[in-house]
Parts: sequence; structure tokens; C-alpha cells
Amino acid sequence: MTNINLDRKSRRKRRVSSDIHGTNDRPRISIFRSNRYIYAQAIDDIKRKTILSFSNCDLKKDTDFKKGKKREDSKKIGIGLAKKLIEKKIKTGIFDRGSYAYNGRVKALAEGLREGGLKI
Repeated sequence: MTNINLDRKSRRKRRVSSDIHGTNDRPRISIFRSNRYIYAQAIDDIKRKTILSFSNCDLKKDTDFKKGKKREDSKKIGIGLAKKLIEKKIKTGIFDRGSYAYNGRVKALAEGLREGGLKI
């Protein structure tokens, strides 16, 4: 990426994420999207700790894993993260899309979180 695009990306992230702060009861769910993988993590900003994370790598560990399209895998990641958070008795979260537009894989991950029972 050129410096101009990096500046635009960092400004967009700062604008979107500036008002979002997670707590232990309601963590911030931050995502990172690369060309091949997508990562999601629940973060407690007060203690500055990652509560839980989930990605394609965790998805591959399942015995009934079958590689699908990136968007389908993103939805599965959202469902998996939601189930793990509910096991830890966390029912709500704040979705932080970072510098990514809310469409495609990012939207599928958010829908997966909702489908898994998490309120965002």
C-alpha cells in the first residue's frame, strides 16, 4: 500500500473506533481481515486484555471442517465466537469494524455473531 492509502485507512479506523470502548461484561469485538483469513477477538479495554479470539485457524481444528467460500467461513467464525462468549456468560458486545466497510465478510461475521446468540 502506498502512504496515501495507509493514511486514509488509519484515519478511517480512528474515526470509527474512537468512541468504542469494551468492558468485561460488554467487550469490544475487533476484526482483522486479510486476503486469506479473517480474525475476530473480544477485548476488554479497561483491563487491556483479550478475552477471547477466533479465526480461520480455530475453524480448521474442527473435525467436521469443510472449507467454503470466504464469506461462509466468516459467518462460521462469528457463530463460533458467539458460542464461546456465551459459554463465558457474556451476552452482549460492541462490534468494531475498524477500517473495513460493513459489507461482504465483515457483514457476514456480524450476522454470524447475532445468529450465535450474541447481542451487538
